[in-house]
Amino acid sequence: MNFVTAIKRISMFAIAALIAVQAMAVTEAQHDAIAERLKPVGEVCLQGDKSCAGVVVASADAAPKSAADIYSGTCAGCHDTGAAGAPKVGNAGDWAARIGQGKATLYKHAIGGLNSMPAKGLCMDCSDDDIKAVVDLMVSRSK
Repeated sequence: MNFVTAIKRISMFAIAALIAVQAMAVTEAQHDAIAERLKPVGEVCLQGDKSCAGVVVASADAAPKSAADIYSGTCAGCHDTGAAGAPKVGNAGDWAARIGQGKATLYKHAIGGLNSMPAKGLCMDCSDDDIKAVVDLMVSRSK
């Protein structure tokens, strides 16, 4: 290969590299447009969070639910049918041994979960006192 051919090849390579780099360059306007398309649709603001000033924040002070409402909305799916080995409400035979362990044990299992039942029966917006009230309701219906 002679000197002139080598210079031509190097020049062609340099021009091709320059064109490739230029093609990949993103202008400021393009960068802003990409950032706009990728920004989150919304954000989570907690009550009292100063970074959310002026934003309407949902309040956690909803009206309390009754034990019967919680039972029918969360617990009945398993405890009315016996799904996954859940003791059926109203069936004294399913509940006798459990009731015999005492309410403290029933509360502990309902709040922390046991076997196939997850903690609080997946009622994550229920307080421990709510769960205890539901346990009391279930026991009263199953004696």
